[in-house]
Amino acid sequence: MEPPRIGVVRESMLSNPLLMRDELGKSSKRGFRMPGPDFVYGKPYIVRDGGVPEVLTKWNYATSAPRPGSGGQKALQDFVALNREAVKSGLVTAQEHYHYRALHDYKYNPVKVGPWMKHHPLPADMTYGLPSQVGDPIYSLMEHRYQHDWLKEQLASQEARQVKQQMKKAKQQKIKETRTTHLRKSLPGEEQTTFWQMPRFQKVGPHLSTFRDPEERRKAFLAHSSDSTTRFGYLGQGIHTIS
Repeated sequence: MEPPRIGVVRESMLSNPLLMRDELGKSSKRGFRMPGPDFVYGKPYIVRDGGVPEVLTKWNYATSAPRPGSGGQKALQDFVALNREAVKSGLVTAQEHYHYRALHDYKYNPVKVGPWMKHHPLPADMTYGLPSQVGDPIYSLMEHRYQHDWLKEQLASQEARQVKQQMKKAKQQKIKETRTTHLRKSLPGEEQTTFWQMPRFQKVGPHLSTFRDPEERRKAFLAHSSDSTTRFGYLGQGIHTIS
């Protein structure tokens, strides 16, 4: 239940976020007044080009401005040409020149020449724009030569990348030799140590043999030598050292 309010409920309480109370379990509201249904969002388009009907009825295209001297500006009287023609006619006094100007009219169109044209005059037969690309031969397009060249380049780059990866992988898997590994490869042979015996007992053979044949004796001594490494005692006949 909403707690009672003290005072008059004003309209700003429903639009001002600082005065609005948050509801339990709901996100806080923002009090912004939205415009009515007749409001159009965006900026007005000032250019009046006639809209779709104008486009369907005729084609509007851009027109270039008139060039200087082509009729767009008012022609002026050419006094240099008037004086030259008057002198050629044999007129020398001011009065004769005045009458000659009244009867003859020489006009010229003023052309505004910029400073860049004075320093860099352009040739008369100059063509403006960028040159067009040289056309490819039609047989190269029909046989898809460019596609084949691109596929060859991709395959070559892929093979080079695979070879590089294999070399890198082989280099990573190769284990460097250390002093311990070198010593393991070059272990010296074991020296056969014999106990001292008196000279008269050196050539005396055993009087007792518990093995049935020499092969059984060899197998027994081989098993004893392999098992003696984990036993106590000088001869390796004690209990096992590893449990």
